[in-house]
Amino acid sequence: MEAAKASKPDVSAVYAVDLSQRPVPPGDAAREKAALLQLARRMHDAPGEMLPRFVELAMELTGGISAGISLLEEAEPSPVFRWHYLKGILSPFNGATTPRDFSPCGITLDRSATTLTIHPERVYDWIPPGLFLPEVLLVPLYIGRTEPLGTLWIVADRIEHFHCGHAATMQELADFIGIALKMVRSEEELQQALEQQELLTREMGHRLKNLFTILDGMVRISARTTDNKDDLVALLSGRLHALAAAHSLVRPSFSDVQGAASSLAELLSIVLEPHEPPAISGKRRLSLTGPTVLCGEQSVNGLALVFHELATNAAKYGSLCGDLGTVDVVWQIDGGDLGITWREDGGAQATSSSPASKGFGSTLVEATVIRQFGGTLSYDWRSTGLSVHIVMPLCRLAQ
Repeated sequence: MEAAKASKPDVSAVYAVDLSQRPVPPGDAAREKAALLQLARRMHDAPGEMLPRFVELAMELTGGISAGISLLEEAEPSPVFRWHYLKGILSPFNGATTPRDFSPCGITLDRSATTLTIHPERVYDWIPPGLFLPEVLLVPLYIGRTEPLGTLWIVADRIEHFHCGHAATMQELADFIGIALKMVRSEEELQQALEQQELLTREMGHRLKNLFTILDGMVRISARTTDNKDDLVALLSGRLHALAAAHSLVRPSFSDVQGAASSLAELLSIVLEPHEPPAISGKRRLSLTGPTVLCGEQSVNGLALVFHELATNAAKYGSLCGDLGTVDVVWQIDGGDLGITWREDGGAQATSSSPASKGFGSTLVEATVIRQFGGTLSYDWRSTGLSVHIVMPLCRLAQ
């Protein structure tokens, strides 16, 4: 039903009837009040059944042979109406779509008023052949009176069936539906906000617990590997700054607030910035090269500590302790793995042999890469500077 003619016919004759010229029989106020009460009960007890019952009541109160709701949907290349909750002779077409800009529903929303059509099948070629629609009464539907939702439509089996009384009754029910849907949406939004607040509280508690565990391990192990309080303070201070920089990248998983992106490039830039020595001839001595790789909350802290340790060692013993040394960090994706190479050049104390003993920093790097990320790492003690190659599964970084 989506297709429409390239050259649209004149549809004015379909909408030529003025409902106000038709006589209105006495109304049934009690019946209309009962319909409103039914909708109110559905809204309270079963909000999901409110619209289907609305369609049933529309047929009962107007004596139609079919009815349904056309809900407006944004689609490419143009918006459409999708038929829902169909009753009567048109029920087999539940789920069908019609064009927004070439349909009685579209004209009804444009007019923002109840509309009557006479034999719309004469001009709308998307109406299936063989359907006979003497009259169709259409009522605009809004959420909270302003947000377009679609239209209610009712089909009659003869011309001059509908009158102003029908239009007024349906508009009153439609207004109630719009307010009810607004209330339901507000309640859902409030419930979602409460659930998010509870999740945030649990999430922050979990983070604090993990943070204190990390800090406790840092203090204990750092104390065993330093000789005096000044070294202990310097060691802990650097590692805490790296941890704080990583933590600044982490935000609640459900939050819509835009903060610093948790990408590998930005993480490395933030963590390594304090170790950036003066540039040589205007050229930075720390370079980062690689594709975009997003890091999850659990991986950010671990990566920050790993590269803080590598940068600290480079500043104390490697390429960054001299005036001419450089560090290049290059990463690339290979299938499901991420390969990262840390390459130092021009170190003042470069050596071709590995250290005689392994300090806490090296132990921390290995434990994080192997245990936390399930990866591997290798050291190449080149005469021009240390090269470290790390491989880890991409799926572990996303956690």
